[in-house]
Amino acid sequence: MSAGAAASSLVRHRVEHVDTDASGIVHFSRYASLIETAALEELDRLGAGLHVFNEAGLELRVRELRITYRAAAHFRDRLAMTARIEHVGPASLRLSVQIHREQEGAEPPLLVSGALDFAVVNLGQGVPQCIPGPLKSLLTSIK
Repeated sequence: MSAGAAASSLVRHRVEHVDTDASGIVHFSRYASLIETAALEELDRLGAGLHVFNEAGLELRVRELRITYRAAAHFRDRLAMTARIEHVGPASLRLSVQIHREQEGAEPPLLVSGALDFAVVNLGQGVPQCIPGPLKSLLTSIK
C-alpha cells in the first residue's frame, strides 16, 4: 500500500455472501458503503468523527462519490481499506480511499480507489456552514 496509507487507519472487511452477486463477485454497489465506512473510521481515528461535527452543530452530507474499479473481490476475500484526507475547504471535506485484497507475500492488489466529498452543513437548517477554526486546524494539520 502507498506511503500515505501507512499513516491512516486500516479497516478490514471479510467479503460475505450479502456483498456478492450470483457469481460470487462483490457487487459494484457494495463499494460505496465500504468507502464510507473507511472514511468515517479515519475521521474517528483523527478525533474528528461525526460526533465532533454534531457537537459543533454540524453534519456531513455526501456531495459526491467517485469510484474507480480495478479488479474484482470475491466471496470470502479479506479486504484492507485505508482512507486519508485529501482536501479541507471552508465548508467541505474530501477523503480518498483505497481497497486492497489482503494476501500473503506479494504486494496486496489494489481493487478499488475512490473519493468521498462531504458538504459541511448546519445541523438544524441543512445549509452550508464553515468548519469551525479548531476543527479545521485539526483536519488540516493531519492532511
